[in-house]
Amino acid sequence: MSEIPRKAVQRTAKLATLPIGVAGRVVGGWGKRLTGMSSEEVTADMTAKTAEQVFAVLGQLKGGAMKFGQALSVFEAAVPEEMAAPYREALTKLQAGAPPMPTRTVHRVLAEQLGSAWAKRFVEFDDEPAASASIGQVHRAVWHDGREVAVKVQYPGADEALNADLKQLLRFSRLVQAIIPGAEVKPLLEELRDRMVEELDYRTEADNQRTFAKAFDGDEHVLVPKVVASAPKVMVSEWIDGTPLATIIREGTREQRDLAGRRLAEFHFSAPSRSGLLHADPHPGNFLLGADGRLRTIDFGACARLPDGLPRTLGLMTRLALDRRSDDLLDLLRSEHFIRPGTELEGEDVLNYLGPFVEPLRTENFKFTRKWLQSQAERVGDLRKPDSRTGRSLNLPPQYLLIHRVTLGATGILCQLDAEVPTRSIVARWQPGFDD
Repeated sequence: MSEIPRKAVQRTAKLATLPIGVAGRVVGGWGKRLTGMSSEEVTADMTAKTAEQVFAVLGQLKGGAMKFGQALSVFEAAVPEEMAAPYREALTKLQAGAPPMPTRTVHRVLAEQLGSAWAKRFVEFDDEPAASASIGQVHRAVWHDGREVAVKVQYPGADEALNADLKQLLRFSRLVQAIIPGAEVKPLLEELRDRMVEELDYRTEADNQRTFAKAFDGDEHVLVPKVVASAPKVMVSEWIDGTPLATIIREGTREQRDLAGRRLAEFHFSAPSRSGLLHADPHPGNFLLGADGRLRTIDFGACARLPDGLPRTLGLMTRLALDRRSDDLLDLLRSEHFIRPGTELEGEDVLNYLGPFVEPLRTENFKFTRKWLQSQAERVGDLRKPDSRTGRSLNLPPQYLLIHRVTLGATGILCQLDAEVPTRSIVARWQPGFDD
């Protein structure tokens, strides 16, 4: 494959194989039941095959489809274990990579973006990609001054492919909903679509990364690689080494899990006040733990601009829920448009809905587990339960949507890590409004 398949009809055909494949497995499942297999065995078999197909198609298409798969991947911890197990390996593979571009295509993009004499800017350039991302792949190289660098090269046709993918994935959002019951897929897709234009220009990402690198320069806990050069479709930054969080999730020690979780929580909550930006692409592929104990953070294409840091309203809301001040919480939610005009809600019902979400702040240290996140997803996702009805009556104002998704994504990673984190002290230090 020299480029991303761009034609809408070509990409639609690939995406269309998802519902067709699922339908075929359902029919096959009926046949297996007739031959004596239990419904549990049939469901497990269908789930495994569906997972394999969904993420194989998303990974092959790259572009928006792969980016959507990466966004979904952080919610894996919220899926019940019997469903999650078949998906876990497929998700990890999706985060780690996709089929590479041919060398001639890479060289062509480099010549277009850095000039025909691009090779002279490097002492060495490895034609084998070291990693792949949703809209580009990364090559290891040595810059002309001797620095080891990562060279991110955008896939040709990524712009057309992203738009085609997201348009088609919106059509299939109900199917993909099965992967993360309890979460709303369509708003996630719409939000991703709205932010794609920024991510396609690597100069914007380079500006974001420079801002983060300056804010965390010399930090004891976080390392952000410095940008060396940038063009619309090529970005060069300092090379960093570390253990990917995906590896720690799979086989890390207790010490690694807790340290990675603590560093991730510190980065998530402190970055807006320190840099005025929120790293808005939380999945394990974007974070590594170094031998020095510092969290390496990469991929700054998706960032939310928060010049005043995290909104004070979120800190006040969290504190009121923690202190069980139901009437004050209800008043705040109404005044900040989290409750639509004319919607009748009781303070205690809202408190019962939000209360469990602030559990990580009730103790000095909190152990994030898949079981805890699954219980929250089941609680708010079961249409028969009161908390689900309350949740559907609440409104999330647009300015909070990205912050909400990023916080959920970071929480998902903490639960995948099975990390014990001093969340309360981190939130008290960095979240405006919480300790006022």
